[in-house]
Amino acid sequence: MNPTHQSLQQRLGYHFAEVGLLARALTHRSFGADHNERLEFLGDAVLSLAVSSLLYERFAGSDEGDLTRVRAHLVREDSLHKLAVQLGLPAVLRMSEGEAKGGGAQRPSILADALEAVIGAAFVDGGYTAALEVVRGLFGDLIANSGTDNWGKDAKTALQEWLQARRLAVPTYRITETRGQAHAQTFEVECAVPALSLAKRGEGRSRRAAEQDAARRLLDELIARDKPGSGLRD
Repeated sequence: MNPTHQSLQQRLGYHFAEVGLLARALTHRSFGADHNERLEFLGDAVLSLAVSSLLYERFAGSDEGDLTRVRAHLVREDSLHKLAVQLGLPAVLRMSEGEAKGGGAQRPSILADALEAVIGAAFVDGGYTAALEVVRGLFGDLIANSGTDNWGKDAKTALQEWLQARRLAVPTYRITETRGQAHAQTFEVECAVPALSLAKRGEGRSRRAAEQDAARRLLDELIARDKPGSGLRD
């Protein structure tokens, strides 16, 4: 068995009966025909169900809106990217030499997709219970140590309200780049606040996801700058 795969399985807390599924989950489409996109498609759905189940257990008194908001934050690309890095996926992904030289192993969208593919592979290999335990291992501590109040409004709404509270115009969004095939595109969007001469770029697997990422980055910048003497406070 590939020692890197063995180490990854230990970190996942799940050992595959069919290790070839794990290898496929870690294979980018640039490497060859036996890539991870089908497993990623499946893993996306399994992840949503598993996280929903864990949130249902954890937040018994929360309504649908709270649970939906928390789930959206947990399964967004940025969160999956961070978990993929923690698991060490950049070191074990298989991709073409050109993709690797272009920084593909560090690209958030590729890593998020690979993590979903690993979850999909666990589902195919061991069924829903196996996949649920993998997701529990990834998200369990975060869910257990959090409350629904840790996640506020989505980034676009929060940014708009921040600006309106200071009598500033709402931000503008524009697509700056689109990469990949039609069925697996990555969008890059710029979010700008002309009145403050500020702009940030974000990316995601949909225009909406990219807008949210850009809005979050810009809001983080505004909050960091919103200090006495900055000229941005009320």
